[in-house]
Amino acid sequence: MRRVIQTTQAPGAIGPYSQAIAVEPFLFTAGQVGLDPETKKLVPGGIEAETRQALQNVRAIVEAAGGRLDDVVKTTVFLATMDDFAAMNRVYAEFFPQRPPARSTVAVAGLPVGACVEIEALARWS
Repeated sequence: MRRVIQTTQAPGAIGPYSQAIAVEPFLFTAGQVGLDPETKKLVPGGIEAETRQALQNVRAIVEAAGGRLDDVVKTTVFLATMDDFAAMNRVYAEFFPQRPPARSTVAVAGLPVGACVEIEALARWS
């Protein structure tokens, strides 16, 4: 069974996609940038603030599906520049302090709304 996950605690989709799709036993989130769900604008403060907000958005979506960040088994981090890797990594570690998920991090030519970072997650779900 395929279930669409939506929450107002994370920014709504800005295109034809869902915030997340749950297909037992997995939850797949769409990539999350540092958009504030209330203002629909990128949070000010650069890579650290954007990483924090992107992960808060991921957490809100996972929680809306009935899970928690401990259920995340894989993330993919997209950076506008690898120069931001260390700063992103410091904030990322705050959200996954123990037994962090597997992760891939890549630099890309550009991200939606001029973001510095985008993060997607794969979590256990049932």
